[in-house]
Amino acid sequence: MATSAPIFYDDVYRGINLVIMIFSLIVQAVALVHCITQRGDGFPAIGTLPKGAWVAILAVCLVLTYLVSGPIGIFGLIGIGAALVYLLDVRTGLRDLSDGKGFW
Repeated sequence: MATSAPIFYDDVYRGINLVIMIFSLIVQAVALVHCITQRGDGFPAIGTLPKGAWVAILAVCLVLTYLVSGPIGIFGLIGIGAALVYLLDVRTGLRDLSDGKGFW
């Protein structure tokens, strides 16, 4: 009976880590796809980094999260932070710039 606790703990840890990894990759991928599909002239108009810089940041963070660190490693946390900054700040600025019209 005493040996079942560590096995259960490992399964729960792997399951939670997998759910966080999937959520992290989805958020970063959505931010990257949205950034790629936007016009490049809107980024300087709202006073942020150029489109190429955002694409590079989001793509590198996505790859490093998937290959190197996982969702709770340093690159995963930086990637989630960059994706959330893009989605919550830059995306809303681009949407306001285009009067809220568009697919996203």
